[in-house]
Amino acid sequence: MSDQNFGQTPLYPQTSSLAVISLISGIASYFIVPLLGAIAAIITGIMAKKEIKESAGRLTGDDMAKWGMILGWVNIGLSLIGLCVGMLILFGVISLPLCLLPFTNWFNF
Repeated sequence: MSDQNFGQTPLYPQTSSLAVISLISGIASYFIVPLLGAIAAIITGIMAKKEIKESAGRLTGDDMAKWGMILGWVNIGLSLIGLCVGMLILFGVISLPLCLLPFTNWFNF
């Protein structure tokens, strides 16, 4: 007989690689790949949470997956707000000088 305990939780749990990818994608979505990074962060975050839940304590990184998903959703929200404001400016509903109204005291008109 050997001293190996098959099926038990290891002494040192590993961090889920999907959780790390989710967090890195969430951070990169603000600097490198704006929309694609956010989508990747959300998808890998969901996959990581499922993987961690099914691992029975062998994997950690639930908080990394959660923050990757949060960063992804915030980036998508900011992108949608920027897109809406851009469309309003494009269609003339908001004029560009009106957007600069708070900064008029900087200029000498």
